[in-house]
Amino acid sequence: MTTERQRFGALGETIAERWLRGRGWRVLQRRFRSGHRDIDLIAEREGTVAFVEVKARQGGWFGGPLEAVNWRKRRELVRSASIWIDRHGRVGESYRFDVIGVILDERGVRVRHVENAFGVSSRA
Repeated sequence: MTTERQRFGALGETIAERWLRGRGWRVLQRRFRSGHRDIDLIAEREGTVAFVEVKARQGGWFGGPLEAVNWRKRRELVRSASIWIDRHGRVGESYRFDVIGVILDERGVRVRHVENAFGVSSRA
């Protein structure tokens, strides 16, 4: 059963995907799943593959998108990305983790793309 929250999250992912495509990114996969974890978008441009976490908000009162990706979520993203790389990675590609925040409110739609939002730490 799809909840309102899930539908809103899917809308945020669609907006983020269109935003990336408009800037020359090719979306390789949407909602890559490994176990109970997933990566919202996996996109490639000029030999760089970005594993993208999308955070959609109705207004800005919940903080920014980067603050919403805590160390546990980062650890899950790193683990899922490692599985994706093992299955689909190619020699010469570089990899990074991005976060895209999508805010929808009375002023319209705003997108904030944080490139290289975090690296792989020893906690991963």
